[in-house]
Amino acid sequence: QVQLVESGGGSVQPGESLRLSCAASGFTFSGYSMGWVRQPPGKGVEWVSAIDSGGRSTKYADSVKGRVTISRDNARSTLYLQMSSLKSEDTAVYFCAKARRPYGLAGATDEFDYRGKGTQVTVSS
Repeated sequence: QVQLVESGGGSVQPGESLRLSCAASGFTFSGYSMGWVRQPPGKGVEWVSAIDSGGRSTKYADSVKGRVTISRDNARSTLYLQMSSLKSEDTAVYFCAKARRPYGLAGATDEFDYRGKGTQVTVSS
């Protein structure tokens, strides 16, 4: 079955960086767009970023554009999210997600069919 396991979250100060990782298994990782969504405390799930199956195309939410980079290593079935210049409003549980369809870019939360259990990112001074 599909398994997505996130790691790399933590507590940091504003302006610092974090790199999230997601180990995927149970499906052909290289065949699907992947992405990250997040859920801030007390709010709904927000789409953050997506990458196509080959890692050639990426897309970002306006709130994180210029501060995060999504990437993938298909040989290792691993997805990454490099986050820099973190702000307090980036505080959330971050989830790795698999796209429902094996092509294109998953540009919205409802275009994903599986999510991991998430990793907490807290940005606070």
